[in-house]
Amino acid sequence: MKRLLKISIFIVSICVLSACSSSGGKHVTIGAKDFTEQFILSKMAVFLLEDHGFKVDEMDNLGSSVLRKTMETGQIDMMWEYTGTALTTYLKQDPISNPDKSFQKVKKMDAKQNDIAWMNKSNVNNTYCLLMDKKEARKLGIKTISDLADYINKHPGKMTMGTDAEFGSRADGLKGVETKYGFQFGAKQIKQMQIGLYYKALHNGAVDVVAGFQTDSGIKKYNLLVLKDDKKFFPVYDAALSVDADIYKKYPEIKKITKPLAEKLNSDVMRELNYKVDVEGKNVSVVAHNWLVKNGLLEK
Repeated sequence: MKRLLKISIFIVSICVLSACSSSGGKHVTIGAKDFTEQFILSKMAVFLLEDHGFKVDEMDNLGSSVLRKTMETGQIDMMWEYTGTALTTYLKQDPISNPDKSFQKVKKMDAKQNDIAWMNKSNVNNTYCLLMDKKEARKLGIKTISDLADYINKHPGKMTMGTDAEFGSRADGLKGVETKYGFQFGAKQIKQMQIGLYYKALHNGAVDVVAGFQTDSGIKKYNLLVLKDDKKFFPVYDAALSVDADIYKKYPEIKKITKPLAEKLNSDVMRELNYKVDVEGKNVSVVAHNWLVKNGLLEK
């Protein structure tokens, strides 16, 4: 089915693409979702591929499901995707907390079902996390979610939780965390708010704990502590490259070109890069290029 769709798209677009095909050379299209982290990751891949002789077209600022559909129908050739998203949202599987097992399952299923090759899993884990103000957490002796659970059980009604409605009701959100760690916020202790207001509310003392994502720039901006998920409840959402299988067969060097990038990336690095764009207001291309140069992946 996927190949038939590709043929249809090619026939419809042949006039538009004729100039590209006649010019020869290596040519790929890379897509990105509609948030800062994706813009940065995508731009890094663009710079590296261009440095190795590729002509790269970009299709960015798309919603997750829309972008995935463009991959499945051959409108883009590659993208950075998250293992947890692919596993639960696209492949309809149960979440997996082990990074390697999650990656291998996604890799195997997507290759078989959708002709999509997965490669170069990074340690950028954009999963849920629980956050506290660093000073407050230190004062209370809380470093892990187990520590938080112990404190709440010993001091019922003392701590408030800031969350949006979705995380508050999801099985892999607050309800699941409470079950796994054996504690519970009372109804009066939960304050629902928009995701964008989480970190500021925590910083201002309006709440004691919030849900967030491990790579968010707000963690650095407000000096927050990511509570260690010591019982490994939250599924992993590791960023890795997914590439159209036909394109990968045509250009197997893509894996080698992007491997050093994936090996150097992790959640702390990604949070810092997001901060430079979101908080310091720096240009995505400049941030991506400078980091690649600094880490020896690209010449000036």
